[in-house]
Amino acid sequence: MFFSTLICSSLIGSSLAAVLPRHEIRDVATASPGCTNGPNSRQCWTDSFSIATDSETSWPVTGKTVSYHLEITNTTLAPDGTPKRMMAINGQYPGPTIEANWGDTVSVTVQNSMQDNGTTMHWHGIMQSGTNNMDGVSGVTECPIPPGGSRTYTFLANQHGTTWYHSHLSAQYGDGVVGPMVIHGPATADYDEDLGALPFSDLYYPTAWEAAWSSETQGPPTADNGVINGTNMNAAGTAGAYNTVTLKKGKKYRLRLVNMSLDNHFKVSLDGHQFTVIEADFVPINPYQADWLFMGIGQRYDVVFTADKDIDSYWFRAEVQTGCGANANNGKIRSIFSYEGANSTIPTTIGSNYTQSCTDETQLVPYFAKNVPQDQFINAKTLNVGGPTKVAATNTSASLFRWSLDGSPISVDWEKPTLQYVKDGDQNYASDLCVIELPDADAWSFWVIQSPVTFAVPHPIHLHGHDFFILGSGSGNFTSVGSSALNFQNPPRRDVAMLPGAGWLVIAFLTNNPGAWLMHCHIAWHVGEGFAVQFLERAGDIPSTVDLSGLDSCAAWDDWYPTSPYKKEDSGL
Repeated sequence: MFFSTLICSSLIGSSLAAVLPRHEIRDVATASPGCTNGPNSRQCWTDSFSIATDSETSWPVTGKTVSYHLEITNTTLAPDGTPKRMMAINGQYPGPTIEANWGDTVSVTVQNSMQDNGTTMHWHGIMQSGTNNMDGVSGVTECPIPPGGSRTYTFLANQHGTTWYHSHLSAQYGDGVVGPMVIHGPATADYDEDLGALPFSDLYYPTAWEAAWSSETQGPPTADNGVINGTNMNAAGTAGAYNTVTLKKGKKYRLRLVNMSLDNHFKVSLDGHQFTVIEADFVPINPYQADWLFMGIGQRYDVVFTADKDIDSYWFRAEVQTGCGANANNGKIRSIFSYEGANSTIPTTIGSNYTQSCTDETQLVPYFAKNVPQDQFINAKTLNVGGPTKVAATNTSASLFRWSLDGSPISVDWEKPTLQYVKDGDQNYASDLCVIELPDADAWSFWVIQSPVTFAVPHPIHLHGHDFFILGSGSGNFTSVGSSALNFQNPPRRDVAMLPGAGWLVIAFLTNNPGAWLMHCHIAWHVGEGFAVQFLERAGDIPSTVDLSGLDSCAAWDDWYPTSPYKKEDSGL
């Protein structure tokens, strides 16, 4: 287990449990009395909780709080040796890894020390059960934090696994407002040591704002490079550095892979070593073997591998897939895994062959099995992807590309987030907020997401507040296939799934988490261009389950924003 050396304090469990109606203090059926989590017993956790516990409905409450302070500043860094204007967290890129144990409370104070930009912080994949106000989405759950301001986000780590945190204000996370997050818990396979998170991303030499503008006016730009754990050599091999991981021969390792890109989707591999895949996003799965893993933007895979090869150095490769973004340094986005005692620190290994693809892994079987009622699929609704189309801009003479998911591009109001509507009892939601109301409690919600069959661009679809069930996906029109093509028996569950280009994706989730939850394409350009909807889930239950008092801090944003040199020209997300 992880034991924080940071600030730990007592937590009044009763007050937290009051806003977590799905929480059960004890799950006797899945208890493993006397079993301690260790190299040969990673399925264990505590007497009452183990890998057999359904962490979506039952979790521990440790009474511990782990606290972090993240300060965002304007700076210049050189991730691959090329100086770049960035917005760094605590002076580093990526930001520090936030770590907690399953059942800990996480408290993170975000301080905005930038000159001219607001910010927020979203905790990707965290369900925020009872804490929708901590989801960190500008114009949805909060107003942005103005320069000189700060906000403390507090939530329970009721899931376990690997994720990341990032700004949810336009494309800002592409400038460095991003970092990994690890919640330690049980696993479906044993290992000796945890190597921690290995995030990777595309890299653009212009700022994310400039790259986003290029996408809005001309189409998606080509990334200049890619970085692994924030570093890589440049395309010429004359500057920068490779991230290096040291291994001990004979040890079995857990590695936590995170795709934190703006536009690039990767397949990843470690030369000569096979991965045992044990978790997809926050969902433990039945282990399976893979040489290469496809990873869409926002997706995470936890894998186990054994350092049982010759004592040497080996390339870890992240390769952008054809049709899944463009990168000027593709084929050279690498990290080094080096055994102790290796003669050379620069590998000469050769990667194995693979088939190019932009589609999700097909062997994901959740360890805790859940079925979806097929007879209720008759209530499914369709969301049609629209775009890209060009529209007239507000603050410029340029015409801009726009995407949509429910008929019109989304555009949130930084000064009046959706939760403010709920707090005020105002049901007259602006049409460009793209609000879809889900009023019924514990009801199944089915969605067919249909991409234009004439425009073959894949999209990573991310839903906040839920691990959704992936019932199926495919090419062409779903209406020509029908429900017979879907899987209702323990289908994969996760929080990001690929919508195939010129195809369809069918998902389902239970309305068991009151809040305003965004669903969007995680290509930064696309969500900035309007590709999103909001599910307003059980609005009537939000005031009694979610603390809305923090919306009072919008006054600070309202005072500052009129003086901002940069006005919102995209969706604001």
